[in-house]
Amino acid sequence: VTYSLVFSGQTTATTIRCIKERFATTPTGALKPNNMATASGISIDGATDFLASTTGWNRGGSDTDGTVTYTNGTGATPQAGAGRKWVLSGFTNADVANTGFYLQFSTYTNSDCTTGLTDNVTVGFILTNGSTLSLTVDPTLSFTVNAVGDGESCAGSTTTEASTSTTIPFGTVTTAGNSIVCQDLAVATNSDSGYTVFLRYTGKPANGLGDDINDHGGGSNGNSNPVAFSAAGTEAYGYSTNDTTLQAVTQNRFNGNLYASASTTNEEVAYNGTGVTSETTRIAHQAGISSTTQPGTYTTTVIYTCTPVY
Repeated sequence: VTYSLVFSGQTTATTIRCIKERFATTPTGALKPNNMATASGISIDGATDFLASTTGWNRGGSDTDGTVTYTNGTGATPQAGAGRKWVLSGFTNADVANTGFYLQFSTYTNSDCTTGLTDNVTVGFILTNGSTLSLTVDPTLSFTVNAVGDGESCAGSTTTEASTSTTIPFGTVTTAGNSIVCQDLAVATNSDSGYTVFLRYTGKPANGLGDDINDHGGGSNGNSNPVAFSAAGTEAYGYSTNDTTLQAVTQNRFNGNLYASASTTNEEVAYNGTGVTSETTRIAHQAGISSTTQPGTYTTTVIYTCTPVY
């Protein structure tokens, strides 16, 4: 620790040759506070301005009793004015908390540090154990599914229909062209390790009459192995993502307008390894039919799950 004494009213008409500080358990005593160390590494701070110069001042000998002395055979006159400082650094404080101790500060005209007392003051100190500061930051996660309009760019494709936050309406699909619908997944979290968004469905889109839409690639081209979507006239449903920083397998595996077949288990579609204030990933859904696809309205439920990583 550093002790910085700031003076006013000091005697300026007398040459002093000794500056003495004694740390004691009482205002006039000689017993050093428990385990206080003043014996090593002590030096006058060069920035002090109690004296015009610290040149020629030498530290005294043994100070096992908590006394620190500086002497100068030539002497010096303290500077006038308030706010004059005398700084000592390198002390180790006592180890007793909530117990007062004192600094007895004196200046002398003689370098014996006993005679010629000029100025003296006693300053009281008390150490505490300190106050433990604590605060709690709750984990935060915001996740929303947002609509994407018709005719918008989406994972290398262009949407043919508009979505809502809760529906993926392909409309009437024909063999003349596939239908593409997209949704935006917006995430914010304070997790240092970021988040992952997963996608799954409850099953193949079905018409309730025993018919369903084939998985893209026959189900063999899952999340780890996306491929280009089938041309118009082929019955299939699949999804894609514009996230190039996925965690599992190959990070940018969906680049190039590639699609995966859906699964009833969670598959990664968005990832970030750090916290984000706001990040949006666009998910594409594409469906096509063949000339033999049975008529009807086909439905399934697509479920997105966002999980922070801690």
